[in-house]
Amino acid sequence: MTRAERPYRTRKNVTVVSLLLLVLAVALGPTPSSAAGTDWWNPTARPAPDSRINVTGEPFTGTDARGEVRGFVDAHDHIFSNEAFGGRLICGKPFSEQGVADALKDCPEHYPDGSLAIFDFITRGGDGKHDPVGWPTFKDWPAHDSLTHQQNYYAWVERAWRGGQRVLVNDLVTNGVICSVYFFKDRSCDEMTSIRLQARLTYEMQDYIDRLYGGPGKGFFRIVTDSAQARQVIEQGKLAVVLGVETSEPFGCKQILDIAQCSRADIDKGLDELYALGVRSMFLCHKFDNALCGVRFDSGSLGTAINVGQFLSTGTFWKTEKCTGPQADNPIGNATAAGAEAKLPAGVEVPGYSADARCNVRGLTDLGEYAVRGMMRRGMMLEVDHMSVKATGRVLDLFEAASYPGVISSHSWMDADWTERVYGLGGFIAQYMHGSEGFVSEARRTKALRDKYGVGYGYGTDMNGVGGWPAPRGADAPNKVEYPFRSADGGSVIDRQTTGERTWDLNTDGAAHYGLVPDWIEDIRRVGGQDVVDDLMRGAESYLDTWGASESHEPAANLATGSTASAGSSEWSLFTSYQPHRAVDGDRRTRWASDWSDDQWYRLDLGSPQTVRRVTLDWERAYAKSYRIDLSTDGTTWRTVWSTTAGDGGLDTARFAATPARYVRVQGLARGTGWGYSLYEVGVHGS
Repeated sequence: MTRAERPYRTRKNVTVVSLLLLVLAVALGPTPSSAAGTDWWNPTARPAPDSRINVTGEPFTGTDARGEVRGFVDAHDHIFSNEAFGGRLICGKPFSEQGVADALKDCPEHYPDGSLAIFDFITRGGDGKHDPVGWPTFKDWPAHDSLTHQQNYYAWVERAWRGGQRVLVNDLVTNGVICSVYFFKDRSCDEMTSIRLQARLTYEMQDYIDRLYGGPGKGFFRIVTDSAQARQVIEQGKLAVVLGVETSEPFGCKQILDIAQCSRADIDKGLDELYALGVRSMFLCHKFDNALCGVRFDSGSLGTAINVGQFLSTGTFWKTEKCTGPQADNPIGNATAAGAEAKLPAGVEVPGYSADARCNVRGLTDLGEYAVRGMMRRGMMLEVDHMSVKATGRVLDLFEAASYPGVISSHSWMDADWTERVYGLGGFIAQYMHGSEGFVSEARRTKALRDKYGVGYGYGTDMNGVGGWPAPRGADAPNKVEYPFRSADGGSVIDRQTTGERTWDLNTDGAAHYGLVPDWIEDIRRVGGQDVVDDLMRGAESYLDTWGASESHEPAANLATGSTASAGSSEWSLFTSYQPHRAVDGDRRTRWASDWSDDQWYRLDLGSPQTVRRVTLDWERAYAKSYRIDLSTDGTTWRTVWSTTAGDGGLDTARFAATPARYVRVQGLARGTGWGYSLYEVGVHGS
């Protein structure tokens, strides 16, 4: 093998005087960036041979003039998905104690010519054949359209950091069904076992990088578990790494024939375990409907293949219905996927789907709502991209009712019509790593909303996520990347990236691996202008704003607790009670229900005058299409503070100017169904 030339400066001999000065400086407690010397950003002992970085100049540190951190956010990456799906789907490792040649090598079954690269054939087309040799030649991989080879080698992540990235969300990912049906594997398909392993290896990667930089805490790759810690890391000029989870059956919460295979106790235990591992954001469902929520569909042949996986996992195919609002799930289509369909039992076929029924019938289940509230209690951020429209709508209702900001859309899988609701809550949005033209177009579409809410933007590379990445625009493309170029902050010079004998050029190779993220951002600047990059540079601050507000969130006191409830009527039942107090008993499994007529009222006596700003109404299926909220200080003179004629059920949050009141009345005007009105819970809040 050819040894890669190392472009890093060697340290000069240190005199006795300068050594004494250094010891004194450390004793006085300087910032980590200054304590490391004039080239703190370079490791003290990189393995030889190894990948080059091809970036010169000091990474920016500190905050801007407004005291805000700077830098790009990758809100969705999968560093260790080589350990997912049975361990043989993604070939190569992010690091190895044995060096780059051991880390960047193909799976054994891909030798000698890729004939058995089954998943490569399925995802890339053709015959799957390729040169399996990684280091040092890298003839065929990594590549922008090769979905089965490692793209997150540590030195490539280092290059992205040197180019201005300051937050990386490492989503621990796997899928038990894909693992079970794939031909090659070398470990259990249990999803939580894989999640635990990937978390441990992320910490080991941090330790590995620390050793290269001279000891614990000195490396650029810093796993963080709270927003304050993340700010400190970014102010030092380093990369804050956040652990997330993206898996189909978290905590074993799958459903079989619509029967949940987990309990509330399983959810609490699972959330506690993940939190202890350092996980701070997660998806509750991914690809397959589970016991927590329904998913946003995949389309085309891939959608059919995943639908087959859904059946193999749960015993049911996706079920659709007409959407009730402007939002819709992805169209499933009726494309064939012969390889996947061959896995179905004899006589079982994938159903056909109507083009005008694009919403998953499955939303957020009761267990899913319990998990959402559990994440809120722990200050965790919820990823909504893979949730069905119905599930996402309910989550946003829950967050709005509690004024909880912790919602993340990390890679363009959320319906665009939810965008303002997410920003209104204080959530964060990142776009998938599309080609520069497409990325710029979408960034421009949402620019006005970002300006309105004063937030930055992010991207989700989804590398190692079997998604596909920006193709080359061509050596003759207009506004192509010119090498070398300056980093977004202007402080570093970035040239073409070289690993072993291969040098990548974004113009002709596309976004083949993580090290080309700075090149892709430069392409965005050339295609879309500096303002798009400026929004991306504000991403770190906005992401940490969302995280910090989630951590510090405290539920507002519910003034309805312990209040006296009354109603114009209550439905009678031999088996249970639907009396007014059931809507303020703190149990979301009980409810008040009225007689079946439009003109009905529900009233609370708070016991003494209170300042009221918000009322939440959690409707059962029998909801009000038209109703108003009245307040009174004496129970006689009423003032209407909020009303609607477009109620659609679910969880409503009515906000209005602070108003003194002892009595709160919900006045039903028109029913949304043939039944009466029915409320699980009523909340009254002063903030």
